[in-house]
Amino acid sequence: MEGLVSLLIFAVLFFFMMRMHGHGGHGQSHGTATAAKQIDPVCGVEVEADKGYGKMYQGSLYRFCSKNCLDKFDSEPDRYIGKEQGADHGA
Repeated sequence: MEGLVSLLIFAVLFFFMMRMHGHGGHGQSHGTATAAKQIDPVCGVEVEADKGYGKMYQGSLYRFCSKNCLDKFDSEPDRYIGKEQGADHGA
């Protein structure tokens, strides 16, 4: 019975340790200031590094705000490479 109580206490402590780690324990910052943003080459929308869709093309990673923009890029990638902010979003 004592072994079961010890195991239960250990499990509860482990649970809380894992929750604290997920909430930025030990001085970790939750700010997005360090997250680099990229410009969707199809429509010009700013896309956070961990959002949207990503595609490697000719050794570079491009980020897209939507599946629609990714599909447009896939069909004609050279059309969008080096393009300044455009107005093709949603078209």
